[in-house]
Amino acid sequence: MKIILYILPIFLTFSCSDGKVKKDIPIVNSYKYKPLSKNEKKKFIEAVYKKYDTLLLKHGFNGSILVAKNGEILLEDYHGFANFSTKEMLTSTTPFHLASVSKTFTATSILKLSEEKKLHLDDSIQVYFPLFPYHNISIKMLLNHRSGLPNYVYAMTKYPEWKHKLATNADMLQFLIDKIPTWYGYPNRGFNYCNTNYALLALIIEKVSGLPYPLYLQKNIFEPLGMTHSFVFTNKDSANYKPSFQPNNRPYTLEAMDAIYGDKNIYSTVRDMFLWDKGFYNNRIISKATYDEAIQPSSFEKKGTHNYGMGWRLLTLPEGTVVFHNGWWHGNNNVFTRFIDDTATIIILGNKFNKAIYSGMKIGTVFKHSSTTETQEPLE
Repeated sequence: MKIILYILPIFLTFSCSDGKVKKDIPIVNSYKYKPLSKNEKKKFIEAVYKKYDTLLLKHGFNGSILVAKNGEILLEDYHGFANFSTKEMLTSTTPFHLASVSKTFTATSILKLSEEKKLHLDDSIQVYFPLFPYHNISIKMLLNHRSGLPNYVYAMTKYPEWKHKLATNADMLQFLIDKIPTWYGYPNRGFNYCNTNYALLALIIEKVSGLPYPLYLQKNIFEPLGMTHSFVFTNKDSANYKPSFQPNNRPYTLEAMDAIYGDKNIYSTVRDMFLWDKGFYNNRIISKATYDEAIQPSSFEKKGTHNYGMGWRLLTLPEGTVVFHNGWWHGNNNVFTRFIDDTATIIILGNKFNKAIYSGMKIGTVFKHSSTTETQEPLE
């Protein structure tokens, strides 16, 4: 009961505001959350904390977590160290590398530009990069990982010059043009999760908007939503690199592929990510119709409960579809899960690799329609 008393003040001080919002960014079709009764909230808090203890705390969790239902925070905790070397503790303002959860931002930015008629999802890559040597690939195929492209993470590090030098997105594009590594598969023949797709999408955002990817996100997502502790890491930030950690507490050092963005490299906090979640309910960045399109399954070659839309992993269950994205880069591994039918959200960010973080999705079983009892492999 003591731990429940601890979390309630956090809710009271935080949930009353969505942060600073630009006055010229209107809320379209503002979402009305159904208020929880006092008893409902108490039961949810007790159940969520019990799951948190069983699934994460008992398995060495180091990170931050926020669980919300109907726009109200049920659990918010910062457990462990921001830096194991200096023993700096985690706080609400400690940013975490989102790893592949960053793809949700890249995809949403592309969809926003599509709504604004600045690009078309059926455009080929050559519309933006005429010398790109892989043909018959559309923007949509990048979004849903059906391009068949090789993964730059593996292809570039085979070459000595890219084992230590920090690569940029432009370097990656030029590498693909010059070296033309072998296709993974034919375009639009099947799903193949590939970081190259989203690194290219970041370049397309820059080409279309005329802004660097970090600045585009700052002006069009972070500032409008009040995400004041979110940013994109680039090679310019390498001097201020804050490492993640291995299970033995040893830090990861910067590696050659660590400055490429779009597929990764957004840093954020659980509070900022809660604003990101609310932004979809309130249609702050893209319309409901566009978001609904983004969470439609796009690959059916293999039967199963797992699928992918445009920037979102999908878990199709009898109770409904769970919309989520996990992340994994070095010691960072994360979970961002939206139980839309329950208006519930689970956000878990870790900076010391721990497979138990992925099982944190199962906290969702405390909600009415959510059922995430099947084992979750560590999908990025």
